[in-house]
Amino acid sequence: MYPVDHIGIAVADLDSAVKPYQSEFGYSLDLREEVPSQKVEVAFLKAPNMLIEFIAATSPDSAVSKFLEKRGPGLHHICYRVTDIRAELGRFASLGYTLIDKEPRPGAHGSLIAFIHPREMQGVLTELCQREL
Repeated sequence: MYPVDHIGIAVADLDSAVKPYQSEFGYSLDLREEVPSQKVEVAFLKAPNMLIEFIAATSPDSAVSKFLEKRGPGLHHICYRVTDIRAELGRFASLGYTLIDKEPRPGAHGSLIAFIHPREMQGVLTELCQREL
């Protein structure tokens, strides 16, 4: 069983997006950083038993920018924490899943990440995350 690491929410503006989650729900900022390889800036808030990631594009040609143009702000992905991302990618590939990333790439928090195509998961973009502890 894989624990949910975080849910990702695509937003136009990080500051205005996180404000109600901090003031109304009492969630605290865990991390805010730019991820140049993905052309995004992210803010992670601590929620009970998981994180909420807010993702804003830093370039008009980023995947998140295209997502926002097509769908507007909202749920972007669900991320599951794994202990060996390369083994999991191999397992999913051997089961016939369409992988967006055949090899892991750097993510926030010093993690390795990879995505499974949404059509494989009932329309939900699915991220696998291996935290470098």
